[in-house]
Amino acid sequence: MIQPLRGTKDILPNEILIWQYFYKTVHEILSIANYNEIRTPIIENTELFLRSIGNDTDIINKEMYTFKDQGERNITLRPEGTASIVRALIHNKLYSTSNISRLWYFGPMFRYERPQQGRQRQFHQLGIECIGIQNPAADVEVIRLAIKILDSLNFNQYKLEINSIGNIKERKIYTEKLISYLNKYKEELDEDSRNRLKTNPLRILDSKNNTTQKILVDAPKLKSCLESESLEHFYKICEHLKYLEIPYKINEKLVRGLDYYNYTAFEIKSNKLSNQNTICGGGRYDKLIEQLGGPCIPSVGWAIGIERLLLIIEDSIIIKEKKIYAYIALQGNFAREKIWKIIKVLEINKINYELDLSENSLKKQLKRANLMKVNICFILRENEIKNNQIIIKWLETGKQNEIELEKLEKYILEVKNLIIT
Repeated sequence: MIQPLRGTKDILPNEILIWQYFYKTVHEILSIANYNEIRTPIIENTELFLRSIGNDTDIINKEMYTFKDQGERNITLRPEGTASIVRALIHNKLYSTSNISRLWYFGPMFRYERPQQGRQRQFHQLGIECIGIQNPAADVEVIRLAIKILDSLNFNQYKLEINSIGNIKERKIYTEKLISYLNKYKEELDEDSRNRLKTNPLRILDSKNNTTQKILVDAPKLKSCLESESLEHFYKICEHLKYLEIPYKINEKLVRGLDYYNYTAFEIKSNKLSNQNTICGGGRYDKLIEQLGGPCIPSVGWAIGIERLLLIIEDSIIIKEKKIYAYIALQGNFAREKIWKIIKVLEINKINYELDLSENSLKKQLKRANLMKVNICFILRENEIKNNQIIIKWLETGKQNEIELEKLEKYILEVKNLIIT
């Protein structure tokens, strides 16, 4: 038997119901806020991610699914959504028709990493991007929408952490100070942090190693390198969050794992999970569009890991399973010439049905109809076909009657409310 690839998972029909509920909830909330859905290819030129995510990130160094196609082009399965959205914005010149683009996406991403709770190698993300607004109110808008989505899913056991990571110039100054401090403790740092000291020092701040975290207690603070513009932007975000009564915690070690962020970085973490507890992460990326060949357009956004979120909310969301109201039982070859008229009437009236094509005995078909707990059964046998009639059986009462096929549509209209109860 051929097994699924490690880190991939089938989403079965009984599981897809909560995915559909999630999508419908998100679609409604974001449509009201004038965010428009966009869908980009799952494969992109590898250069897109090399130029946007950063050469010294874990994604680039260890996690990307990259291959050469038959045209010898370097292709990558997208590991995250923002770079693809920016590429689509530039390629289609969406900025030429509107200064502001509010976009959202929902789809699979791919990273080669150890499968873990709520994270597979093929995983799914919901993301939004507010493009074209420098005002810190845009940062608050996207954070508020993330909170609204979580609240709408009956999930409120979370905490919002925010930080200001400044601009490139400020981070460069801070990075030099951090390296100078950490070099004194180089031998005490964990292996990952020692490697990052050469490649991506800021990532050491969110190390999970206890010894490294103790060393960082007295490390220089990023805030000390921020100038007035960065600080003012951050303070205004905090003011808006207070006004909206959205609780938050300032986490000065929060830097996020992608190089394109500036000013604002934030995460929403679950109180229900242990290590892998971040369910939403995002921030501002004012230089990314220009960096990828477009105009200089400020932007801010976030992404939610769907599998991790569904893992948390699956017990609190009650999804009503699809109900089958009608059953069509057949006996004899002639019946198959008449079933399409019945089906057409049911479809026009939006009545969910099951068509039995098993060729089982009528007794077995009715038994299955009862097991499915349908309300009404339409029975076609050769005798009824000859008389241009159909048997209608109400399963709860056992009452049945014959009507002419020509009168079926009128009959269903009269009893529709009884059928779909």
